[in-house]
Amino acid sequence: MIQASGPPDRIAIVGAGIMGLFTAHHLARAGAGPITVVDRGWLSNGASGRNGGGVRQQWETRATVRLARESVETYRRFGREFGYNIWFRQGGYLFLAETETEQRHLAQVVSVVQSEGLDGRLVKPEEVPRYAPGLVTSGLLGGSYLRSDGTLYPFPALWALKEAIIQQGVDLRLGTDVTGVRVDAGRVTGLDTSAGVLPATIVVNAAGGWSRELSARAGLSVPNQATRHEILATEPVKPFLDPMVTRLRDGLYFSQTMRGEIVGGLSLAHPPGTQAGMLSSPAFLRAMARALVGILPSLRHLGVLRAWSGFYDDTPDGLPVIGEDPRLRGFVHANGFGGHGFMLAPAASRRVAQAVLQEKTDLDPGLFSVDRFLTPGTGRPVEGLQLG
Repeated sequence: MIQASGPPDRIAIVGAGIMGLFTAHHLARAGAGPITVVDRGWLSNGASGRNGGGVRQQWETRATVRLARESVETYRRFGREFGYNIWFRQGGYLFLAETETEQRHLAQVVSVVQSEGLDGRLVKPEEVPRYAPGLVTSGLLGGSYLRSDGTLYPFPALWALKEAIIQQGVDLRLGTDVTGVRVDAGRVTGLDTSAGVLPATIVVNAAGGWSRELSARAGLSVPNQATRHEILATEPVKPFLDPMVTRLRDGLYFSQTMRGEIVGGLSLAHPPGTQAGMLSSPAFLRAMARALVGILPSLRHLGVLRAWSGFYDDTPDGLPVIGEDPRLRGFVHANGFGGHGFMLAPAASRRVAQAVLQEKTDLDPGLFSVDRFLTPGTGRPVEGLQLG
């Protein structure tokens, strides 16, 4: 996509979350540009500043496992590379199953994870307290565990990438709303923004929960759907929990920060779309309190410090959308990551940059291309472990 001759491509990345910032970093390091990153809000205003910080490698599809494994390695060296401590702690991920179907599901996940060289394992009910002391095991049939999964603190990662791309010469424009995508003769020519026209021959859609809206402004219909998910943090208690714990039945997930807070969420039904905003609800607080106390009775006296919500950017098959849209030259997707953009961003953004640069990638680009939703087909992979 980078032009072989003439003036260099002007690249506009919409979305200053973890995906947009990492993509800008990869492109700037490759010498592409000029690059501008625009976002309607402030740094961490979207999902990147509203997630639980989980980073796991337990997935159903090999491609997702490989993206996750590469991302874990990036986060392990993040402090050395960028000079910020993101408090990445590999305390593991513990998935819990309460039915035979759920346990078979986890057995399939463990099989894929092990085939990719990771030390995932199935866990018996009596083994669960070894990883999560005090957790109620009645009703459990087992689970799965991977020690090298972990959690991090999202904000310093965003701060570090912001500083890095500015030093690389990237133009970062926060508080700038994109109101339209300019198109001429079947290719992108720029963006209409609240600060005026931004010329661009390449537009990267890293708008997260708002990616569907941005695609629509370019005249493109996509199946992405924004769904609101809520999360809370409790007052701190003495550290006792190493892994992130996730229950398949209701999407309950929680971990303990290094300061002792319990941070977690629970899947509740909300109307799709972004119109309702990112609020928290009494229904969530009640449901989350019941779920947490039911599985860890020792938490019954804890107070809630704060609660918030953010948008997942979901696709029908649970896989992200990466690469140039075949219907519009220069329009590159970097979205559809559900609630797991932070987990996969280091590796996935590198593939986005490769798509912009028209470089070959080690993963089949057809797995992630929007074309999979435009062309009838069967037997395509589906990523169903979309929680926690």
